Amino acid sequence: MIDEWLARYRINSHTDLIQAKREIMQEIALAGLARGKFFEKATFYGGSALRIFHGLERYSEDLDFSLNYIDEGFTLEKYLPYIKEEFVLLGLDVELSIKEKHVDSSVESAFLKENTFWGTLYLSGDAIRATNLARLKIKIEIDRTPPLLFEREQLLLTRPYTFYVACMTLESLFAGKIHAVLFRDWKSRVKGRDWYDLEWYIKKGVPLNLPMLLDRAINSGHLPRKQRALSMEDFKKMLFDKIDHLNFERAKNDIMPFISNLHNLEIWSSQYFTDLASHLKYIV
Repeated sequence: MIDEWLARYRINSHTDLIQAKREIMQEIALAGLARGKFFEKATFYGGSALRIFHGLERYSEDLDFSLNYIDEGFTLEKYLPYIKEEFVLLGLDVELSIKEKHVDSSVESAFLKENTFWGTLYLSGDAIRATNLARLKIKIEIDRTPPLLFEREQLLLTRPYTFYVACMTLESLFAGKIHAVLFRDWKSRVKGRDWYDLEWYIKKGVPLNLPMLLDRAINSGHLPRKQRALSMEDFKKMLFDKIDHLNFERAKNDIMPFISNLHNLEIWSSQYFTDLASHLKYIV
């Protein structure tokens, strides 16, 4: 069954195989969480949600979730056996563990790691067992004190069985992505994946919900709680400032391992994203 899933991907290198394997592991993990009734309490969001359910043309590394309500005592540990069992049913051995926290945070993390090598790499028509690949590890994160002004929908996944996943709507996902673009603090590092996703949302015509963005920014401490509204003018000022100071070469280097068509990055520049932002739609 796994080789059948892999055959659906365009695999021309070890990197392609790693990305395909990771995505299959993500979907198996989602299936386990669904069996465990996880989505009665939590909602899927982030790059992996965009990739799996909306056809984003880049791969994503992690599985990100938000509780539907604030619960600082919530733990992922209860749901790890369901994920483990889903892999066992497919004859795969994985290891799951909760990340030990060294700083106080509302986000809890767990790690999913394969213990056995699997998958066939197809190169030039020849099947090669991928025995020299490093074992994959996927981070699973959940925000236990999230901003609650988001909308969700039930979306269907058909492998390894047919089930529904509670996902944030595209408008809610876009507000979260804009928050990352404006406020993610990676110091000298640049997350080009944020800008790739921003480009995708704008080209798809997904509107930005400004009240939702304001709620997220207040919740994260980047805007004062006394602020009652976020105008388009204030938002554009923040976005254009980010564009003006973005190192586009670093942004491109970050996104390159996750996409196949590097030609699409040639247009990336301060002028391009400024012009692209003029096509952004708003909900106020």
